Amino acid sequence: MDAQDRSPGDAPPRIGDAPPRIGDARELDVGALRALAHPLRVQIYDILSQFGPQTASSLAEQLGESSGATSYHLRALAKHDLIREVPDRGTARERWWERPTGAVSMTSPTAVKTPAGRAASQVVISEFYRRRNRQLEDFIADNLRKDPDEWTAMLSTATVRMTDTQFEQLVHDLEAVIDDYVARYREQEGDGVRPFTVRTDVFPLTDRRSS
Repeated sequence: MDAQDRSPGDAPPRIGDAPPRIGDARELDVGALRALAHPLRVQIYDILSQFGPQTASSLAEQLGESSGATSYHLRALAKHDLIREVPDRGTARERWWERPTGAVSMTSPTAVKTPAGRAASQVVISEFYRRRNRQLEDFIADNLRKDPDEWTAMLSTATVRMTDTQFEQLVHDLEAVIDDYVARYREQEGDGVRPFTVRTDVFPLTDRRSS
């Protein structure tokens, strides 16, 4: 499994003989993973990914924490270049932070060879998807009384019987579409523009009858 975050950045390397992607994903080392392996830090990192630059105060308000706590965690993330201070914005008392543009791979082949790396990866990936799943659940709860035709969303699942080679082609095709839209609209601003989260879950099903 390769868990990656493209918001708001480039896309990770392609599978097989596919052409080069928009940009290579940053593979987090054990140090960066351990720095990120805290539920609040994952939430801070994801808010910066999805909604752009924030201050310790704005993050504290969203997360129900003190600005002192969010400031502490922001500095810890910055030490490993997971985030950075926004240049020419803010003051000494009110610093702005952003998530650098570019895809990030949360599953490092090197890191998962060590117990510490595996533990950190598990915390990061679990909390990342827990937050994204909560967002989906909140969306459904908020819109349940509406006509589904009025939803600004696509919620769809399918089951496909494929070989591994066909699976790789499907991933390639899906990633190509997402890459195109990320590159086309990454810096877009203006009326009507808002962040959308894009999720693609493709994985083999286990036949419980044979286990």
